[in-house]
Amino acid sequence: MTSDNRHRCGWMGDDVLMLRYHDEEWGIPVHDDRTWFEYLVLDAFQAGLSWKTVLHKREAFREVFFGFDPGKVARLSKRQFDAACLNPAIIRNRLKIQAAVNNAKAFLKLQKEYGSFDSFIWSFTQGKTVHNAWKSLDQIPASSPLSDTVSQALKQHGFSFVGTTICYAFLQAGGIVNDHLKKCFQYGELKKRKS
Repeated sequence: MTSDNRHRCGWMGDDVLMLRYHDEEWGIPVHDDRTWFEYLVLDAFQAGLSWKTVLHKREAFREVFFGFDPGKVARLSKRQFDAACLNPAIIRNRLKIQAAVNNAKAFLKLQKEYGSFDSFIWSFTQGKTVHNAWKSLDQIPASSPLSDTVSQALKQHGFSFVGTTICYAFLQAGGIVNDHLKKCFQYGELKKRKS
């Protein structure tokens, strides 16, 4: 709990940015393609690292990746790519930066095929949020049959850095999966919402 006496999941610790992300963003259903692309990029950079590390570099990522505009990221020049690889404000991993460019291209193709990325990603649950009912953080899985299916589908569409664990985090962030703990104030709020 924090000073407002509302129960929360607890994984954010006492970090203000993590707390704000938990309260205002994590698990709230997304229907905006640019936000989906942002989560896709950030979750790929999280691989092997903590979400806190990525979240604290989010604004720098936003700058480097043109506000997470997939059209602009897909056209990243060699000079821009090299500058990103040397930029200490982000996570300087060539493979992950290349994945962001590659995934932007795949994202644009998928948008053309399905009308929007949002239509594609929500089709896996027929447009409905999966509400789990965890009582403790150690019950929350790192992946699920749903994330296995989404991972496989994204790979078939040419995406990279979209393993099942990354996909599960992505589905949680975008509200397709509600993994707030049952006692968390957000759990009930999200159950009342329509996806």
